[in-house]
Amino acid sequence: MDDDKPITEQAMDTITTAVEATKDAAVTAVKKVRKAAKKVAKRVAPKKASKKKAKKAAKKTSKKAAKKSSKKAAKKSAKKATKASAKKASRKATKKAAKSKKKAKR
Repeated sequence: MDDDKPITEQAMDTITTAVEATKDAAVTAVKKVRKAAKKVAKRVAPKKASKKKAKKAAKKTSKKAAKKSSKKAAKKSAKKATKASAKKASRKATKKAAKSKKKAKR
């Protein structure tokens, strides 16, 4: 400390240098934090993208599954319809045959 300067001036100089030092330290700390945040963001970002891809893939698989199930249902319903129509036709034929036998007996 200078003996020539008054104490208040020396105190102000000390405070000013302390403020500047803390300001510089804060700036460097902020820079380091930003740099670290960018690194973390780079590591995390691809995972988010892969989650999006996984969601899209899940949607595609669900769509495919829905298509398959609808196709299966359509096939089943078509088969059931043909079987039902065949049963109806056979019932009609048997009824007609029964009627014609009754008429023949008279």
